[in-house]
Parts: sequence; structure tokens; C-alpha cells
Amino acid sequence: MSDFLAALGLVFVIEGLIFAAFPGHGKKAMQSVLDTPEGTLRLIGICSAIVGLIVVWLVRA
Repeated sequence: MSDFLAALGLVFVIEGLIFAAFPGHGKKAMQSVLDTPEGTLRLIGICSAIVGLIVVWLVRA
């Protein structure tokens, strides 16, 4: 559970840094997400989750 919380904390740090350093680009990215069809977002989410699982598996192996 502590690894999960550490990973979640890193996600917040990375996202926070992106919006702090490049707020205009962050807003454009959010608008792009809003304009993207749900099916495409779902596919991107599934692919991202699979890549994330592979990375965690490789790091832990």
C-alpha cells in the first residue's frame, strides 16, 4: 500500500509541475481532452494502463 501511495504522490507532483511551469499548455491539453471522443479516450486509457502495468512488472522483476 505504501508503494501505491508513493506512486500516487508522484503523479500529483508531475501534474502539479506541468501546470505550474506551463499553465497555457496545460489548459490546451485539457481542452484537447474535452474535444476527444469518449471511445478514443477509453482506448488511450486502456493502453496507458497496460503500459503502466508492464513498467511496474519490469521494475519489480
